[in-house]
Amino acid sequence: MKASKITHRSVARIRVDFPYNQEMVSLLRQIADARWSKTLGAWHIPYTKEAFGQLKTLFPDIEYESDEQINKKQLQDTARLEKNEAPRFIKKPTQTEPIGARSKDVSGVYSINIEITEKHIFIKLPKNEADIQFIRSFKYAQWDMQHFHWTVPNYRDNIVKIKAYFGNRNPLFTELHTAVFKQNTEQQHTFGKYEMLVVNNFRTLKVYFSYSVSLIRDIKNIRYAGWNSTGNFWTIPAMNKYIGELRLLAKRYSLEFIYKEEQKTKVKPRTSWQGMENFRECPHEYIAKLKELRYSKNTLDTYKHMFEEFINYYRETEIDDITDEMIVDFLRYLVNERNISGSYQNQSINSIKFYYERVMGGQRKIYTIDRPRKEKILPEVLSEEEVVKILNATENLKHKAILMTIYSAGLRVSELTNLRIKDIDSNRMQIRVEQAKGKKDRYTLLGDKTLEILRKYVAEYKPKEWLFEGVNGERYSTSSIQANLKIAVEKTDIKKRITVHTLRHSFATHLLEAGTDIRYIQSLLGHSSGKTTEIYTHITTKGFEQIKSPLDKLKIK
Repeated sequence: MKASKITHRSVARIRVDFPYNQEMVSLLRQIADARWSKTLGAWHIPYTKEAFGQLKTLFPDIEYESDEQINKKQLQDTARLEKNEAPRFIKKPTQTEPIGARSKDVSGVYSINIEITEKHIFIKLPKNEADIQFIRSFKYAQWDMQHFHWTVPNYRDNIVKIKAYFGNRNPLFTELHTAVFKQNTEQQHTFGKYEMLVVNNFRTLKVYFSYSVSLIRDIKNIRYAGWNSTGNFWTIPAMNKYIGELRLLAKRYSLEFIYKEEQKTKVKPRTSWQGMENFRECPHEYIAKLKELRYSKNTLDTYKHMFEEFINYYRETEIDDITDEMIVDFLRYLVNERNISGSYQNQSINSIKFYYERVMGGQRKIYTIDRPRKEKILPEVLSEEEVVKILNATENLKHKAILMTIYSAGLRVSELTNLRIKDIDSNRMQIRVEQAKGKKDRYTLLGDKTLEILRKYVAEYKPKEWLFEGVNGERYSTSSIQANLKIAVEKTDIKKRITVHTLRHSFATHLLEAGTDIRYIQSLLGHSSGKTTEIYTHITTKGFEQIKSPLDKLKIK
């Protein structure tokens, strides 16, 4: 283990280098403000006597490079460069190093490569704190961990500054076509100068229009609006109220409003490995570990099928011989060839990591393929009047009791089907929800009207164990509940995309609008974190009419 003084982001710090060891990391975390830097590839702590003293206490054998030693090395490296020799910090090339892994000049020193496209400047260079600080001075400069280069926007003056800074170090400049670096393909849409095009993919609204400073400002005022630099469009959650706001904006700016619904891209079906020669079943120890950790049946089935898909992709290779590079190639196959969703990608990665980390007890690994960012999509919510319309349109007593129970108690559909008769506590006016998501028990509300219709339902249908029974006394199917809801919605004039879970969202939103404390709502819904519940504060519009703009209080001539 070695420590040295550095300047990181214009602040003096102590850098700590050591081979990865979880115990050493845990000890290092005890020092206040100890941080891991992706840029440096090392841990660093404050440059103070207290922090250094604590470091020496935790690691008595640590080597520390003083300022004098650092300056001496720098002078030696400068002299070596003048003699056309590689400085000490440069790794000497080896015969086993892959050809083209990093560009070198004739002296053996790693060279500077600058590749220029229409929109970006890509910079590859040896690690140097001064150079890194220079690159960070550019607005929107980013480090690409996957390709090991810096990315700087190709603005008017940026390339001039870069050439002036690196000019005397003979950098290699390369002009490249933009298409070489285009990785994500967005469906292209055309629109006129006096048009606003809104494309709905049922998760996000893609908004296209000609550049306008004032219109952009108004778009930014829409909640959760964001700019997609890859597709060159604005994104807004796919909700009817936002479509209405965009219509008004188009009218205000005298733009023709064009609305389209984008067809969902069909996901390529998963290759059926069943019945094929040399088919591999999920290892017994994998399933045993899932059961030991009490994973739900749904999670167990999902992990099992996804891991079988992975190991049968490499049927000719022993499972323990599959390398990290092969894992990454498989994940790229899922993304590029099968066009899977972000959630599917995450589940597949987790199923693979579970085997190597939890079953085999290996170290935690992070694969170089980028995980998708979770989209911030606001849930669809019904108004109280719309809930009444749906319930009134449900004629069957059993179906009506099911929908009323879900809405009145804020239940997930699986929680509804798992209810037993004994879970209804009419004395305390509560419903007991056992072993819900996350293996948690909780109590939720039992409304007076819900109890009334449940008594009518029980008297007529006489269920034995499960509150809502299906065929042969088994639990009622979730698909049947969704089908019954769809039939009821079709009888109304409601045009929203409604699922059974929409009733749960509506329950939480209506409680919040009625003044219920969000902490109670969190408990009723069974959320582990209050951040999950806070999303409903972004949906409700209750109280907005009472808020006055601060501009109205100003006396303007």
